[in-house]
Amino acid sequence: MSKAEELISGVDLGGTKIQTAVVDDEGKVKGQSRHPTPTTGGPDDVIAAMADAVTEACTEAGIEPSELAAVGVGSPGAVDGEEGTVSSALNLPDWAGTVPMGPKLTELLGPPAFIGNDVQVATEAEFTSGAGKPYGSILGVFWGTGVGGGLILDGKPWLGRGSAGEIGHMVIRRGGAKCPCGRRGCMEAYAGRKAMEIRAREEVAAGKRTDLFNIMEEHHKDRLTSGIWDRAVEHGDDMAIALMERAVKALAAGIASAVNLLDIEAVILGGGLGVRFGDRYLQRIQSRMHRHLFKDDDPPDMHVAALGDLGGAIGAAQLGARRISG
Repeated sequence: MSKAEELISGVDLGGTKIQTAVVDDEGKVKGQSRHPTPTTGGPDDVIAAMADAVTEACTEAGIEPSELAAVGVGSPGAVDGEEGTVSSALNLPDWAGTVPMGPKLTELLGPPAFIGNDVQVATEAEFTSGAGKPYGSILGVFWGTGVGGGLILDGKPWLGRGSAGEIGHMVIRRGGAKCPCGRRGCMEAYAGRKAMEIRAREEVAAGKRTDLFNIMEEHHKDRLTSGIWDRAVEHGDDMAIALMERAVKALAAGIASAVNLLDIEAVILGGGLGVRFGDRYLQRIQSRMHRHLFKDDDPPDMHVAALGDLGGAIGAAQLGARRISG
């Protein structure tokens, strides 16, 4: 097998960014690229941006995309891994119906493309190579544009009927805030970055003051990224701090409910907001969880994702490696 045949590209598709990596058979990252996720257009625009990001990572690795053995993708939404399709990707622009993401990427790049749930593949990467290695059962909670979950139970991924782990859509308040999914009271309605931005805009329209959007403009962004929330909190912005505290309460209630159901050994907090704020907020989430835990004298361990921003792309590459090896 040649060097090129041993290389697989992993793509972590999020609502804010497309993170790619080219990984060898020992798990070493040989090239990487990070592009913003399109906010307009539709599925074809998103898939074209993914292909561009893979091509850029391949250039850094010194190969052409056609030389890759496979492309693995971690995507939001409902994923059919056998067909390579993605449905209900609500945090992506105009993603209506079922889209054949895998076949379209193969058409653009050449190698076979395999699709998995974004948070599940990132959770599996943490289990095999990151903060989840010491445990037999973990819950990955990825706090970013939305709030996604991934599960390892008894050492094995748990996918359910294909949509297991959607912790962001656990109802934490009946009849509560409207979620980007259209339902009310979901954890994501309080903790997802997209929902937090909607709330911030509503409060500004009602006359409240914040520097969030000034910081956004200063950094030439078109949305409130994790970095903008970080800067606003560091500068003592009252609205940013209050909305982050609201998110922490929601995360604590939802994670505790999942722990009560599954009794897992550890929770791994990842995602754009999770990695950026994890060291500052993990203990506060744990403290607020305590009041909701049935077994409050023996809570699960909690860690920030060890693989950071590359975890999803590494997990996606591992997915591609598994699929081509049979």
